[in-house]
Amino acid sequence: MGIGNIGLPGLLLIAVVVLVLFGRGKISSLMGEVGKGITAFKKGVSESTEELEEQKKADEAKDVTPEDEKDKA
Repeated sequence: MGIGNIGLPGLLLIAVVVLVLFGRGKISSLMGEVGKGITAFKKGVSESTEELEEQKKADEAKDVTPEDEKDKA
């Protein structure tokens, strides 16, 4: 019997033991912190994705005028 064969009754027993040991308030605050961490991670990923897209657009918008044409302006 390995750890992969816990099943629903085993999970319920573990949940009850954790609830008794830590109390409802402690678990609630811990889950709140986990949620904040996940939200911050998602925000960081989306901001870096936006930054990469802006950099890509800036690279595309660079001056592509041929060198011999720049002097004539």
